[in-house]
Amino acid sequence: MGAFSIWQLIVVLVIVALVFGTKKLRNFGGDLGGAVKGFKDAINAEKPTATLDSTEITQNMDSKVTHKENQ
Repeated sequence: MGAFSIWQLIVVLVIVALVFGTKKLRNFGGDLGGAVKGFKDAINAEKPTATLDSTEITQNMDSKVTHKENQ
């Protein structure tokens, strides 16, 4: 009642291939791969593309403070 053996998995895969056909399974695999790729692209699009390091942030803050003091 534990895990499946390799032979049981092979028999299940053969039955699935006979029922659905290899063309439908190939299309399903392509659709699934496209969905995963689209999901990864969407996640990567939400990430910021450029980041400032601490020296750039400090310089930007210093210039803003100096500009306000001069006014």
